[in-house]
Parts: sequence; structure tokens; C-alpha cells
Amino acid sequence: MLRNLYFLVPKILYSFPVQLLFNNIKRNLVLLLCWIVLFAMVTGSFGKYLGIPYLFLDPEYLNKVNFTSFFILGLVTAGFTTAFHITCYINDGHRFSFVGTLSRPFTKFAINNSIIPAIFLATYIYQIVGFQINNEYSTPRGLAWNLAGLLSGYAVMTLIFFAYFRFTNKDIFKYVICRIDEKIKQNVKVTRASAMKKLDIARKKQVRVDYYIDSNFRVRPVENNVFYDKATILQVFDQNHFNLVVIELLIFALVLILGIFKDYPAFQLPAASSFIILLTIFVMMAGAFSYWFGGWAATAALALFLIVNHLVGEDYFTKRYEAFGLEYNKPPVPYTIAALRALNDSTHIERDKRATYTMLENWRRKFPEGHKPRMVFLCTSGGGKRAALWTLTALQAADSLTEGRVMDHTMLITGASGGLIGASYYRELKLRSKLGENIHPNAASHRQKISTDNLNPLIFSLLANDLFVGFTKFEYNGNLYYRDRGYTFEEQLNQITEGLMNKSIGAYDSVEQQAIVPMMILTPTIVNDGRKLYIAARPVSYMNSDIANFPGYTSSKISGVDFQTLFEEHDGSQLRFLSALRMSATFPYITPNTSLPTEPSLKIMDAGISDNFGVSDAVRFVFAFKEWIAENTSGIVFVSIRDSPKMAAISPKTGQTLVDDFTQPISSVYNNFENFQDITSDMFIGHARSWFKGPIDRVDIEYQSESYTPILQKMDSIRQNNSRASLSWRLTTREKFGIEYTINSPSNQEQLARLAALVGAPLHASTGSTAARQESVSSRP
Repeated sequence: MLRNLYFLVPKILYSFPVQLLFNNIKRNLVLLLCWIVLFAMVTGSFGKYLGIPYLFLDPEYLNKVNFTSFFILGLVTAGFTTAFHITCYINDGHRFSFVGTLSRPFTKFAINNSIIPAIFLATYIYQIVGFQINNEYSTPRGLAWNLAGLLSGYAVMTLIFFAYFRFTNKDIFKYVICRIDEKIKQNVKVTRASAMKKLDIARKKQVRVDYYIDSNFRVRPVENNVFYDKATILQVFDQNHFNLVVIELLIFALVLILGIFKDYPAFQLPAASSFIILLTIFVMMAGAFSYWFGGWAATAALALFLIVNHLVGEDYFTKRYEAFGLEYNKPPVPYTIAALRALNDSTHIERDKRATYTMLENWRRKFPEGHKPRMVFLCTSGGGKRAALWTLTALQAADSLTEGRVMDHTMLITGASGGLIGASYYRELKLRSKLGENIHPNAASHRQKISTDNLNPLIFSLLANDLFVGFTKFEYNGNLYYRDRGYTFEEQLNQITEGLMNKSIGAYDSVEQQAIVPMMILTPTIVNDGRKLYIAARPVSYMNSDIANFPGYTSSKISGVDFQTLFEEHDGSQLRFLSALRMSATFPYITPNTSLPTEPSLKIMDAGISDNFGVSDAVRFVFAFKEWIAENTSGIVFVSIRDSPKMAAISPKTGQTLVDDFTQPISSVYNNFENFQDITSDMFIGHARSWFKGPIDRVDIEYQSESYTPILQKMDSIRQNNSRASLSWRLTTREKFGIEYTINSPSNQEQLARLAALVGAPLHASTGSTAARQESVSSRP
């Protein structure tokens, strides 16, 4: 037994697959890193909080997860695997010259180089099975059909590539040389130098290999090698490089074609496949660099990066993402401290206050003269698709339980990101209903629409449009704008909201002024200086100036800018409302930062950077009109619709690694970002009790994953450690169900009942509607 093992170990150790694996670990760290990234994504070790693993485990195509979506993912995965083989073959084939004595050398090289791809494919399938069963409620038949799609796509692409290589790749030592001297002269010096170096390695630094696996998957011994002249080696290297260039050109052509037609849903690939295509291009470029520059490849890549980085800094390749509806052809608005002070002078503030007093009076007229109503402020938190669905679910429940009183009592809606998208969608549904359209604001179909995937077209637009294709334009408000990633996001948002909000921000002025629907203020953050940008249907400069005079504050720093006043000469009122939502929901790396026509140009990022819950903005409004509100209401109610619990459980202490110790100063700030904002919001409301002469109540409607713990008991490893829905523009079936189900938790039901009492809703309305709603949610799979 030991004797057999003694002879078996060297055979395994010096087999071609094992030696190729060692070679990749030793020399191809960049390629290895690409595989590590893919492994981390599909297993949930990377991007779990953002929902990145779901893009691979539950790919959507045309809003469906089926055979076709998995087939596309199989195609691109096989393409990436082939790119890996090509790069390894060109970079390291000369270290295993015996391959050239074999027929179809590349095929045999790829078979023996498949340890990593095979392990990845097996891991990928294992993760898909667990995820689909535990998170998507897939039946065995449906799961088998999806896996058949993945494997079919993988097989089809593999056969296409290997058929191409069978007719193009020649055996090194059987290659018939024609006009070698002319061929050598045609090659650039760097190619010849690289080939000569590889030839020298092939002669002197061969890797020992005793056995290899042939095309029939049989183990064969390696015969003695015979080396041929340098011209033959050079010719074969050139031909291999030509194959690489052809495939790269085909990939680029495919991306360009898809990019031109990216606005058609059929051309919008699953998000994971877009990422794999990008990774494939990177791998092939790495192979090309290694071939052309040899040992100088890393230095050349770094030099190229520094050059491109410098040119981008000089605005040679800078891509500007515009806000649709704004006029960019006029001279830019000066953005200086002096200009900010002029925008926030007493004249502007009094003008904007007078217009808002009219709105307040109209709001008051909705209620009997002898009864002072409560004024409600809806504050919604950010959080991508998760927050959008949760906010819509909470508003539907609250408004139905109170027989419409919540929206009637609401004066202002504030918030950030996805939460504001859900709130604005529900506000639009209520508006259409009040205007007599056949729309039912509380229908479940609206929740289904708002939870539809937004990520596929965004990721594909990042690949096909932002990186390679960016020349198509569209017209809006008489101006031409690029169909960039911002446009893609808005069009997707327009689709899932049924085209109801495709209007300018100024279009809401009259209905807000008449108090038909609540006023809404969006507050994205200015990257340049951290100030807030107040976007509303009409100027609201009082939102900024009053905070500077807040009791207890001595600083005169201007902390915000009114959008309408700043861009009065650039058609600010014609800003597309969807563009305003996009600026407020600038998700990192997914939705781009918007550039505004100022000097210097302003870059806009997510509203959640400054206040993810919108409470401070609501308090600012109350402070601006505190006397009127105190006289005409019986108090104010801050309704906070949060996509995270305010009193979350404290994480247990875990072992601190050296990396943890090094990153803790930064990670602690990031991990406690919402806690910092919560403390600030509580301080604002607490301080408001000292200057507002009336009752102040607060209602917190929270999305808490713990409220549906029984549902989570069968969750896979990805979700067991993070049962909350992911922070992304893509939700799984289980996440959608969990978000909607949470409204039935005891704590949320208690808060809804309390809200109903504050706005004077009948008690029986709360009980009946809650039971009906719970039945509709619980009846889902």
C-alpha cells in the first residue's frame, strides 16, 4: 500500500494539470485574482450586503429567471473560461513545449488547465441549487431546467471556441513554414523580442511533466521533446496571438452592437453576465500585455494607467452625466460663497415663505374649522430597492388602515434614495386617484411593479454604454442629452412606475399648492462641499437660511442651496422629476454622479450621505413655519418609515485580525453611519420641543428581518448571517415576501394603530384592514 502510494504521488505531482495549477499560482496572480473574485461572489463572501451573489444565483432576463437567463450566463462563463485558457496558453505554453508535439495542442492544454474552472463550475452549481430551493421556492423540475440552461450555454460556447481553435491552431513541430523571413520582418521588434525570450525559456527552463490528459480524457505519458528553430516558434506565437486578437475583436464588436440597441429589453443581458464579459475583456487584455511586453507587462500597465488617469484629470476623457430638463448651453452659474449668500438673502426667503403660506392655508381648509388637525411629516429612509418596496408597503398599509387620513394629514414628504422613490410613486398614485383616473393606490400590483429588477440594464449600460458606446442622444424639453447610464436608470424607473412620474418638477407645483397631495422636497448632497441641494416644485430657500439661525447655533455657515433659485435662468422648474429622484438615489458605482451647469461644475451624490432618514429636513420646515403650525394644528407627527431597526441588536465581539485593527478607524465610522444620523435626528426632534408650542409625536414603522424569523429557518448560508434584504436595485422572491410580511409584525401593527389614533381614524378601520392585508401577504408562497 505504501509502496503504491510512494509511486503514485510523483505521478500526480508531475502531471500536467497539477503543474499548470502550480504555474498559475506562481505566475498568473492576476488571472487567479479574477477567479477568486468570482468564487467570492457566487459563495456570498463578497458583496453579500449589496446583493451581488443574487445576480449569479438568480439571474434575470426580461424580468424572468428561467432557462434563457441561465443559458446566457452559461455562455459568458464559458467565454471567460476560454479567455483564461488562451491567456495561460500564450503566456506559459512555451514552458510546456511537449504540447506542440501533440495534435490540437490548445485543446489538450485547455483540458489539463481546467482544475480551477471545473471547481468553480461545481461550486457555482452547488450554490445555485441551495439558493433556488431556499430563496426562490424552485421546484425540482424548474431547478433542473434552469441548470440545464446553464450547462447548455456553457457547452455551446465551449464547442464554438474549440471548433475555431481546431481549424486555426497548428502543432508547433508540424507547422509548415512559408516565407518565414518575410514573416519575421513584418513583426514589430517587441513581438520578436518576446518570442525569442519565450523560445529561450522553452529550451532551457522547461517544467517537468510526466503525464497529461488527452482529448479522450485518458492519462498519457509525455514523450521526449525535440526543439525546432526559432522561426517556427515565432510563427506559432504570432498565430496564437492573432487568435487572441480575433476573439477580442469579436467580444468588442458584440459589446458595441448590444450597446447600440441597449434600450431594447431583449438586448439587456443579466447583470452578472455583463460583469463576466467585462472580466473576460480584462483577462484578455492582461494576456495581450503579457505577450507584447513580457516581463515589462506590469510596468507598462501601470504607466498606461497613470497616463489615462492624468488625461482624465485634464478632462480629456471626462464623461458628464446631465440632469435632464436643465439647459446646459447657457453660461454656467457662478458657485461661490458670495453667490450663495445672495441666493439666501431675506428677499428670496420671504418670497418663498409667502408662497408656502398659501399652501399651508389650503392644507388647513381640508379639515373642519372647529377642529385643529394633526400635521403629519413623512420621513422615508434610503436603501435601494429594499427601501422603495418597504416604503410603498408601509404607506399602503397606513393609508388604508386610516381610510386615507394619513396622506390627507401629510404636509411634507422628505427622505432619501429608494425610500423617496417609493413615497413619490405612492403620492403619484393618490394624485391620479383623486383626479378621477381608474387607479387603485393600495393594489398589490403596484408593489410588484416597484420591486421589479432595475440592476440588469444599469450594469449592462455601465459595460456597453459608459465604457465603449456613448454617442446616441435623445430629446427632452427641447434639449439633446446622451443616452447614458443616468438615462437608463430613469427609463427603468419610468417603466416600473407605469410612466406616471415622467414630468417636470414644476408640474407638481399646482397640485401641491392646492394641497391635493403633500409637498415633497428632495435633498441630494453636493460632492464639492457637502451642502444639501433642495429640489422642490417651487423655490424653498427658507429650508437653508433658517437652519443657520437655529436656536443654540452661532455659526453662519450656509448649509444648503435651493435648486430652483440657483438655476432660475437654466430652466430649473423644467428639471425632469425622474432626474431629481436619480440625483437623490445615487447608488455608489451603479448610478452615476450628476453634473450641474455651474462654475465650478457641481457633482451630486445620494441624499443619504447627509441625512438618510429625512428627519432633519422635516424639522427645518417646521422651524420655518413654527408659529403658523402651532396656531393652526393640534400638534405634529413625524412618521419615520425606516428600512432598518432603530434599536438594532449589538453585534457580538469577534476576534480582531491585523487587517481588522488596521481598518477599524474607517470601518467603525462606516458601520455606525446610520447610528450617527439617528442620534442627530433625535437631537433635532428633542430640541424642537423647546421652541415648538404644541405636541410632537413620533411614529416609527421599521423593516426588521427578525419579525419573520420562522420564515428564515431554512435559509442558505448566504442569508443566515444576513437575513435582511440586500441593499441593491434587485430583490429575490424571498426578500420581497419578507419585506411585505414585516408590516404585520406586532411592533409595526402597534405603531400603525397609534398613527390611526393620532389622525383620528376609526378604531374598527384599523382592525379590519389589518386582517385583510395580513391574509393577502400570508397567502403568498
